[in-house]
Formats: sequence, structure tokens, C-alpha cells
Amino acid sequence: MKSNKIRNFSIIAHIDHGKSTLADRMLEVTKTVEKRKMKEQVLDVMELERERGITIKMQPVRMLYEAKPSEISDNGQNLNTENPQQYILNLIDTPGHIDFSYEVSRALKAVEGAILLVDATQGVQAQTLSVLEMAKEAGLEIIPAVSKIDSPFARVDDVKLEISKILGCGLDRILEVSGKTGQGVVELLDEIVRIVPPPQDEELLEGDTSGFRGLIFDFEYSTHTGVIIYVRVVNGEVSKKEKLRFSIAKKDFSPIEIGTFSPAKSPKDSLESGEIGYIVTGIKEPGIASVGDTVVFERKPLPALSGYQNPWPVVWASIYPESQDDFVSLRQALMRLRLSDSSFTFEEESSGLLGRGFRVGFLGMLHLEIITERLRREFSLEIIVTTPSITYEVTTKNQKTITAYSPLQFPELGDILKIKEPWTSIQIISPSDYLGDIMQILFKHEAIVGTSETFGDNRTSICADIPLRELMRGFFDELKSASSGFASLSYVMGEMKEADVVRLDILVAEELVPAFSRVVSRRRVEEEAEEAVEKLFNLLPKQQFVTKIQAKAVGRIISSKTLSALKKDVTGHLYGGDITRKKKLWEKQKKGKKKMKERGKANIPHEVFLKMMRSGE
Repeated sequence: MKSNKIRNFSIIAHIDHGKSTLADRMLEVTKTVEKRKMKEQVLDVMELERERGITIKMQPVRMLYEAKPSEISDNGQNLNTENPQQYILNLIDTPGHIDFSYEVSRALKAVEGAILLVDATQGVQAQTLSVLEMAKEAGLEIIPAVSKIDSPFARVDDVKLEISKILGCGLDRILEVSGKTGQGVVELLDEIVRIVPPPQDEELLEGDTSGFRGLIFDFEYSTHTGVIIYVRVVNGEVSKKEKLRFSIAKKDFSPIEIGTFSPAKSPKDSLESGEIGYIVTGIKEPGIASVGDTVVFERKPLPALSGYQNPWPVVWASIYPESQDDFVSLRQALMRLRLSDSSFTFEEESSGLLGRGFRVGFLGMLHLEIITERLRREFSLEIIVTTPSITYEVTTKNQKTITAYSPLQFPELGDILKIKEPWTSIQIISPSDYLGDIMQILFKHEAIVGTSETFGDNRTSICADIPLRELMRGFFDELKSASSGFASLSYVMGEMKEADVVRLDILVAEELVPAFSRVVSRRRVEEEAEEAVEKLFNLLPKQQFVTKIQAKAVGRIISSKTLSALKKDVTGHLYGGDITRKKKLWEKQKKGKKKMKERGKANIPHEVFLKMMRSGE
């Protein structure tokens, strides 16, 4: 089929705004999936996605659709024919969470149009706006639509006004659909064919017209066939006969299979310009395939497509096996996961208390949660995940810059000249009634508030800058609580800024416990110190001697509590008699405890250590 009969599009929607359900109805209407084989969220193939109701990995699908006659043409004009025109509709169902914004950005490069889908019961959300901006920057045609119009709580007219103000379009341009009932889905498909332009070849230098380029917008890993890349053919045509190359990774391979998604993989002889499909590479090495790379002919490699970035982790956590016997299994599991998700990194580390494990970098908190959950489910591993941390840039007085991923990498206080930390730019959308409480939360978390704007039905958008460490410190939970769950949040990583933070150490029996160290804001160091000491005081079992639990920062003890010694009844065998005999035994016990205290080392049980490391316990 000619490329002018192809329409590549994506769906932009907040989590739980109905995009997977809408995609199901599209598959049904176009008869891509037989009705008897239909199940909810067909394109969400991971068990974790179905359980959480969110899309983590992008699942493309190719649909054949016959447009209504006398309504649609390739250039948007009316057709004067009675014969229906058949089109290929390629849908990429993108992740809705901001942690995966890089995946979304590359998916948007693979399409020419996007459906802006907004829940009629919730209205426009902050993350939807951030992805919409990315779509506008990519020059996509936007088709606005309101979903869940069948809900008794739908505010269709109010939500259409919100969308109209954001896009600057007329209300008549905004479609109304229900993924549940199928209402409006045919009209939406017709609009895709009418509005979304057909794909065009990327411009090339003179003499480069015979080559091939494909944009990798996702990939997966198969135990039998290795890495399978998902590509949008940008220039030329590709078949199994050609030897191919990853432009960025500089790795050559011979394709085992080429095909399209229906939504199951369907082998084909070739993929032509404008098409979306897959290539089975046979490569079984981690780190070769990456989202945003370009695949080209090995014999005549064209220049790589612009815009590639290597996603850099912003959140770090240590992962240890509960049993050291599983260390090798954990390493193999992480390597397997990295074959299908190159956006996280890991390196080996060791702890005196937990043994050998890995320091792992993630794109965000949800990304961390998904990877750790997959380790538990897919590989049946019992793992310990430490409290997440971020990356700091520490400049010493001798002008040396250190990148610190954990508090233990901080130099001594007297050697530090300045510390920089990552900031984020956030956008909050909330009902205006909660504005006062939200402002208090922003102040508490050291945010610098920028602009605010009221739009739609009594809703306010607030823009602010906030340190990433504060965003991770329960900010979103507090925001949801203060707004009764109605506020939404989006964020993008900003620049590194100077930070007024200090390292807080915890001492037990006057000995530093490195794993309990943390980096905290100087203005909140006393509060954090008291909380940590109180928590450990309540968790730590009594020792054979009096045990001091202390929190130390900026060269002094900030908080301290004393755990009394575990006493044995040394006079229990005496029946009556002179009290002096009992006093002698008590005095002897006291001296013994004193000696133990002088040379004693506290025993911190494994369970106590875990509860201190894990937040919220």
C-alpha cells in the first residue's frame, strides 16, 4: 500500500483516562482482533500493567480501516467516489507516567498525529499538558477528544471548555467518545484519516536517496531470538536480505525476521517508508539496542536521525538479595531486564550488614517500583530495596568535583566548598478551592512558586521549581491528601542548583552505622535527627549494656536517647537473708555492664536494619 494511505498516530492521555480501553474499541471496530478473542487492555501485555491499570511499555498495532465514501481524501478534501478507501492506521499506545517521558518523546517522533484524550469526569491533568507540549514541539496534528462520556459523573461541556482554552480551538472540533460503549469511535477513526497527514520521507543530502533509516522507538527481548526492535521506517525500504547496523551503538546484525503488529507479530517480506513494524536482530548482548537510535544499512549507512539522548537516571537505590546465595541470580535478572529496558543502570556494591548487592539508577520513583516488582515476580527473587537517593555534585576546597550517589561518598564537612543538587520544574493542576493548602505544601518542601493561572471550571494551574530530594520526600502523597485526590502533578528535570544540605549520621553505642546515613536539608536537620533516633530507639532490642543512640550532623550530636541494658535477675536464687548479699551481686553486675559498654558493640538485628532502611515503616 502506498504511504499516502498510511496514518501513524499516538494517544496522549493521563493515567486511567481510558486510552487502553479506547484502543480496545478501535481494534474491535477495525476487526483487527476478533470479538471472541478480545480482552480488556489488549495492548497492555505485562501482568503488572493490567494490575495497575497503567501502560508501562508501548505496544504498537497496525489496523486496516475503510473510510466512509464521499467524506475523506488523502489531502483532506471530499472524495467523489462511492468506493470506500482502505487505510493503514498504525497506533502507538504510549506510557502515561512522567517517568517514561523519554519513551513518549521518541514515540511521538514515529507518528504524524496524536489524539489528546481527556477524561470527562476528571478534566485536563498536568502530565497530559506536558506530553501535549512535546507533541506540539514535534509538529503533530492534534485531535482533541473527551472520553468516558457514558459516566454518570461526566462533565462533558466543562471539560470541552478546558480543552478549547488549552488548544485554542472551537468546541465543535472536540470529539466525544466512550471506550466502554464504543460511542464516537468510528467518528474518531474517520477524523484520524482526515486530519493526520500521511508519512513523508525525511530530507536527505544529495546522493543519499537509495538508503534506509528506521527510528527505534522501543524494543523487547526474547530468550530464543534476542533483541526485537520496534521501528518506524523513515527512509527507504528494508528486507531480511540486508545486513543492518545500529548507528549509535555501531553494531552490525543480520535480521532474522521482519514484520508488523496485528497486534501479535505478523512476519512480512519487507517494511516500506512510513510503515511501523519490528525487526528481530538475534543480538543477545545488553546495552546494544536503545530507544532513539537509528537502524541503517551496513553497506551504505545514512546519518543517524537527530534527537537521540541517553536517558540519565535521577533516582538511585541499592538492591540486595535477602539471601547472599541469590546474588548471582540477582545479577543475571538485572542483566535480563536491561536487555528490554536500557534506561536503568546498575553496578555492584557491598555492605557490611547486607553483603553484596547493586547500586541501581532509575528514571523516577515509578520506574524504581516497576523494576523491583518485576524482579520479584518474573524472577521470584526476595530482595531488599534501600531508601532512594539522588545525585549530588560536591566541590571540595581544593576545587575537586565529586559526584556523590550516596551520603557515604560525601567528603568531611570541613573539606566541602559547595554542594549542588538537581531541581525539577513542576506543574500542578487542582481545583482552586485547595490552593491555600497546596501553597503551604510547596513552602514546606522548599519550592519556588512561579506563575499560576485559572482556567476551565474553577481549576488552577501552578508552576514552581522544587529540589528533586523534596519531590521524593512524600510530596505527591501530601499533595493528593491536601487536594482530596483531585490535584495532578507533572515534572521535568531542571538544572543543578546550590544546595544547603548536610550529612546526617546515626551512631549506635558511639559507633557510626554507615547504612543509616542520609543527606537532609540544613533547616530540617534537627527534625530528621529526632525522628531517626526515636524510630531506632523503638526498634532496637535492649543490649547487654546501656546503649546510646545518637544522630550527628555539622560536627555535633543533634539528638540522643539512651537504651537501658537488658538486666538478668542475679538475686533470684537467694531466698531472704541479708540485703548486703544482694547489693554485692547488683554492684558486681553494674561493673560488668560498665566493662561491656566500654568494649561492647551493639548487635543490630537484620529486621531492625530493614525497617530503618525502608521508608514508611
